[in-house]
Amino acid sequence: MRFKYYKAGDRGLKDLGWLQSNLTFSFSNFYDPVERGFGLLRVFNDDFVTPEHGFGLHPHNNMEIISIMLAGSMNHIDTLGYKEVVKKDWVQIMSAGSGLRHEEHNVGQDQVNFLQIWIEPKLQNIMPRYQRRYFPEADRVNKLVTVVSSEEGQAHCWINQNAKLSLGYFERGEEIRYSFNPLNKGVFIFSIQGSIQVNGKPLNARDAMGIWETDTIAINALEESRFLVIEVPINH
Repeated sequence: MRFKYYKAGDRGLKDLGWLQSNLTFSFSNFYDPVERGFGLLRVFNDDFVTPEHGFGLHPHNNMEIISIMLAGSMNHIDTLGYKEVVKKDWVQIMSAGSGLRHEEHNVGQDQVNFLQIWIEPKLQNIMPRYQRRYFPEADRVNKLVTVVSSEEGQAHCWINQNAKLSLGYFERGEEIRYSFNPLNKGVFIFSIQGSIQVNGKPLNARDAMGIWETDTIAINALEESRFLVIEVPINH
């Protein structure tokens, strides 16, 4: 097994007052020639947005853009005609494809916290599409639940890439084993809250780890913990 730590304290920071964005990889005004992504995972931002603020209408193309809501209420308006509000435990994805524009703002009274994730697409210039699904935490106790997958289905969001995202909410002492194809895949694990061990290696809150050249990992919850597992191509 090969692995790399991405410690919370080493992340870049974009602070606009209303926005605090913690950047694992090079993005916006943060550039690190070493930290340019993990395989086809290109952006992983831990964003905090104050009430009545957000991102104005802006374009995207040929990128899979995923938002995982951890706290607060944020609207979504796009040029595909979607206009809705997502809250904690919602996951949304835009397959930007040939191009779309969207905006999002904190429409609640509390701070929004969401994970902004960009993954390179498998097919270029597809017809843009948007999806969102609700994954209540009560249904995820001691389970690793798939929230985004390349397989079509009603239980999760679809992504235009051979990738999978799963959310875990585990009580202290619980363990899960995760298996994947090591030939062209790696896993990126982000500790949202609590403390876990991945194959015996510790991850505290907001730490991450990239793992490759193995086919199975064991994740142990050292305390009540929430975490995200992203399986993504690393050879292309």
